Amino acid sequence: MKRNVIMIWMKKKRIDCFSCKHFYVTWDRRFPRGCKALGFKTKNLPSQDVLKTSGTACLAYEKK
Repeated sequence: MKRNVIMIWMKKKRIDCFSCKHFYVTWDRRFPRGCKALGFKTKNLPSQDVLKTSGTACLAYEKK
């Protein structure tokens, strides 16, 4: 049930990492996307991993 609520909320308030100044593309094939502000690399968009892990939207987002 909790996952469904998160997925619905994500669709309504999706943060676009591609327009964030902290987002970058890595050379690592296993983890092609990263966030400089939070200091991690991931397969997904960083904002999706932040939402799944913490349950809140990414607070480091800054528009380019």
